[in-house]
Amino acid sequence: MCSRCLSLVLLAGPLFAAGPGTLRVCADPNNLPFSNERGEGFENRLAKLVADDMGSKLEFVWWGPRKGLVKNSLDEDRCDVLMDVPASLGSVSATTPYYRSTYVFVSRQDRHLHISSLNDERLAKWRIGIHIVGNDYAPPAWVLSRRGLSANVAGYSLFGAYGEQDPPARLIDAVVAGDVDVAIVWGPLAGYFAQHSKTPLEVTPVSPQNYLTVPFVFEMAMGVQKGNDRLLAALNQALQRRCADVQAVLHDYGVPLVPGGEGKQSCDASRLSPAALLH
Repeated sequence: MCSRCLSLVLLAGPLFAAGPGTLRVCADPNNLPFSNERGEGFENRLAKLVADDMGSKLEFVWWGPRKGLVKNSLDEDRCDVLMDVPASLGSVSATTPYYRSTYVFVSRQDRHLHISSLNDERLAKWRIGIHIVGNDYAPPAWVLSRRGLSANVAGYSLFGAYGEQDPPARLIDAVVAGDVDVAIVWGPLAGYFAQHSKTPLEVTPVSPQNYLTVPFVFEMAMGVQKGNDRLLAALNQALQRRCADVQAVLHDYGVPLVPGGEGKQSCDASRLSPAALLH
C-alpha cells in the first residue's frame, strides 16, 4: 500500500504558480476510487470539502503513476497538498490521519471461502491475486513468499496502459471470473470495486494486522511540504470541522475503516456508524 502511495505521481503538466487563495492538489488523473480527471474519486471530493472550508479555490495538478512523488511535487512547489499519503511518511508534514484502513481478502460470496488469515493453510491450494506496483509486488506478496507460496501468486499491475479506465479493477475482475481464487487488496480499492461488482463479493480484513515487520493497516493523511506549518494547521482545522462530511464520503466509496491506532485522528472512529467499521 505504501508503495502505491509513494509511486503514484510524476509531474505530467507544466509548472505553474497558484493565484491568491488557491489550493493546488496533486492527484492521479486515472486512479479510481482515489481520483480521476472527472472528479469522481473520494480524493477529489475530500479536496473540495477542505478547500471550500478554507475558502480557497481548488486546482488539481494531474500526475501519472510514477515515482518521485515528494521531490517532484511539493519540494518543487508544483502543488501544495498530496492527498492520501501514509501519516508516517517522513518526507512530508502530514495532517492528523482522517482514516485508517487495511488490506483485505476478496473472494466470491458463492465460494464460501470465509478466509481472514494469512496463515490459512488453504492458501497453499489457491491462486492468489496481488497488485504489482511498478516493479514490485504489494506487501502481502512478501508474506506469501516467506510461506513458500510464491508460485501461487498472480500479479496484476496497479497501473494500466494509456487510456485504460480503472486499471486497479482488473484484479477484482479476476476474482469474479475465477482466474484467481482470492485476492489480497488495499482496502479502499477492494471496497469500491466490490461495491460496484454485479457478482457479490466477500471482503474480509487481513489478519494479523502485522506480519513480522510488515504492517497491513495504515493511517492515511494529507501531506504538505515540510515547514509549511500554516497550511498544515489550516488543513487540520478543516478536517476536524468537516469530520462528519469526510466520513460520509469514505462510507459512500465503501472504504473499509479500522478503529483504533496509536496516534490522534482528525475524526474519532468511535463516532462512526458501527456498520462502517471493520474489527
